[in-house]
Amino acid sequence: MNRHATNPPLVAASCPVCDHAMAAPFFDGGLQPLATLGWPETPEAAAAMPRLPHDFVQCPRCTHVWNRTFSYQAVPYRDNPNRMFNTGAIWQGHLAESSQVLVRRMPSDPVLVEIGCGEGHFLRALAHACGGHGRILGFDPSSHAETGHGVEFHARMFEPLVDVAAFAPDAVVIRHVLEHLTDPATLVEQLAWGAAQLEKPVWLFVESPCIDRVFNTGRLADFYFEHVSHFTTDSFRALMERGGDVFELAHGYDGEVIYALVRLGVPAAWLDRARDAQAFLVASEESRAAIAAQLDDLAASGKRVAIWGGTGKGAAFMHQFGVDAARFPLVVDSDAGKVGTCVPGTGQLIRYRDALKDAPVDVVIIPTQWRARDIVVEMQREEIVARQLLIEHEGRLIDFLADPHPYR
Repeated sequence: MNRHATNPPLVAASCPVCDHAMAAPFFDGGLQPLATLGWPETPEAAAAMPRLPHDFVQCPRCTHVWNRTFSYQAVPYRDNPNRMFNTGAIWQGHLAESSQVLVRRMPSDPVLVEIGCGEGHFLRALAHACGGHGRILGFDPSSHAETGHGVEFHARMFEPLVDVAAFAPDAVVIRHVLEHLTDPATLVEQLAWGAAQLEKPVWLFVESPCIDRVFNTGRLADFYFEHVSHFTTDSFRALMERGGDVFELAHGYDGEVIYALVRLGVPAAWLDRARDAQAFLVASEESRAAIAAQLDDLAASGKRVAIWGGTGKGAAFMHQFGVDAARFPLVVDSDAGKVGTCVPGTGQLIRYRDALKDAPVDVVIIPTQWRARDIVVEMQREEIVARQLLIEHEGRLIDFLADPHPYR
């Protein structure tokens, strides 16, 4: 049978690696208990463990596999560490090789952080590889007695945007953690942005199980509830590229794990946009204060003022700059359908524009700059007169007719 003969069924599910919006059903394991973090103490407790859905789907774009019905609250991470007990000689050799991948790029006195350090066996391997030099820190929400034994330990989640700046690490390690996260891309990208705050290279070493062999063997024991994410080589690479420049990506332990060494960072253009956004934020606060002060002066002047436009951008203008009904009661609109309703939030009754014919005003404020020319033409046609027309521009209220601006 041609497997391409019919379109496969798809479900709406956002990929935690590449954000693709659709996924293909991959493996339905039914309702099963926790496999590695339940720790029941009696046969009765084991039999009574809650059953949780194993509904795995695959992203057709990046090949990532994940449990779309996973619930983080169902896993007692704070009570039990994620135990990775393996004293085999091959695994110990893998640990030694992995630590060297990172340590050989470190300065002589490095600061190394591991996120989700568990009982700290890899941190201790790192400390040994560094010859006892440097500062080695572990972060893990588990408060179990074994967690972080023998290293500087912080019993909490690592907060990348805060903690990278605070601890200024030379490297961040994440081993066998990403497969437990519902949104691994957020952690990786936040680490990249945190590293962008430091004026030195920050390396990321990540390791996770790799399911490439699953496709060739059809094995199912890989899929249990605690592992919400299952990385292929392609999906792991896609995730690592979201963190910066991938210097090394390889497999270990006979292909069962995949690891990467990434120099954390974000593109210069992204940094420029973030700086521009910050500059706009600062300028917006200055603008709100400056225009509010102009409006205060206008209210105190005793001039008769009308706001032209009572909903949409007109209402937003009034919200942003404190145009209250007590000081600025007169709001008019060209749309007869809005007449008789009230301005959202501030409450002025919206009147028809003809109200300005019988009772002329000194100042008309036009919040919608892009409509100002049409409104001026309408005022001229309807013989509505005002001494001054004001619009918002570059953080000030300016005279539409007399001052320079791009809306003529």
